Amino acid sequence: MDSVEIGLITCSPHEEVYSLYGHTALRYHNLKTKEDLTFNYGVFNYNQPFFVLRFVFGKTDYELGIAPFDEFCKYYAKWGSEVSEQVLNLTAAEKLRITNALATNWQPENRVYRYNFFYDNCATRPRGIVERCLDGLLTYPPLALPAPSFREMIHEHTANHPWAAFGNDLLLGVKADMATTQREQHFLPENLRHDFDGAYIVTSDSVRPIVKERRIIVAKGKQVIESEFPLTPIQCALILLAVALLLNIAEWLRRRTFVWWDATLMGFTGIVGLLIVVMFTSEHPSTSTNLQVLLLNPLHLFFLRKVVKRDRHTRYWKLLLALIVLFAIGGLWQDYAEGMYFLALILLSRYCIHAAELRHFSVKGLLKT
Repeated sequence: MDSVEIGLITCSPHEEVYSLYGHTALRYHNLKTKEDLTFNYGVFNYNQPFFVLRFVFGKTDYELGIAPFDEFCKYYAKWGSEVSEQVLNLTAAEKLRITNALATNWQPENRVYRYNFFYDNCATRPRGIVERCLDGLLTYPPLALPAPSFREMIHEHTANHPWAAFGNDLLLGVKADMATTQREQHFLPENLRHDFDGAYIVTSDSVRPIVKERRIIVAKGKQVIESEFPLTPIQCALILLAVALLLNIAEWLRRRTFVWWDATLMGFTGIVGLLIVVMFTSEHPSTSTNLQVLLLNPLHLFFLRKVVKRDRHTRYWKLLLALIVLFAIGGLWQDYAEGMYFLALILLSRYCIHAAELRHFSVKGLLKT
């Protein structure tokens, strides 16, 4: 083990959606035999049936992969990512335990694990391997306060990808807006690297830094940002709000509501609401208690038939108003996806239009009487 180095490898993010948050791996480098391997807990098969759907519902299986370190670095160099190494300050016994643990993980029966983006991913797995194989306790530097939420940390990495941010915000619930612990922040490779830089192995009779040496293996290169949909979610929401206002004016001039517009809004919010409700059963803990279900709700579909038939006695519009009010109050605890408040305004305008129409017919009937 004297000729063996164990290193924590951190790769900076690149522009593929699955790598927006960076990557972590462990390096086994035998200076005597020249054996140089990367142990990578981020291997997945994107061509698996229903991969995206399984990922969304937290039923994705990742596995440990082994690759020559040079090939691993070439891949990230191609994308313009920086690859850095923190050579760990380990005893021979600790290095042997880590080597044996990786070999055990590599066995076919142990290779696959149930991936969880926040709590069990390519960064937390290497951390766990290292921590379990030390002779002492690994203590990290004090946590910087105020502690960010999961959503805030994600937003830092999706700044150039508004639709990826929108998709995340649509599915994540209240738990994603709570302050995180230091260990929870390690789901991001850059956070783990930062804390390893200031961490110490504490035993009953000694204290030593976990990192012996820091190296830049691949310098950060130029990254190509591929073009996405030209409009951002907030721009699409503003366009939809403008269309809604124009339709409201047209309805006022014609003295008649557009049933097809109500049906479109109710169908859209109801179908998306079904997804939000189903996500309550996801294995991702942070997708439960999603207050956006107050606006995106399957109940819209339940009342659709009555609204289309112009049933003026339906309780849908009063229920809609109550849901919008609760949604606005819920914004105190949850950070909603971009454009959701504009959607709330559009639905509120539908309540106002129908409430005014109902009063019109009530007054007209009273005058006839």
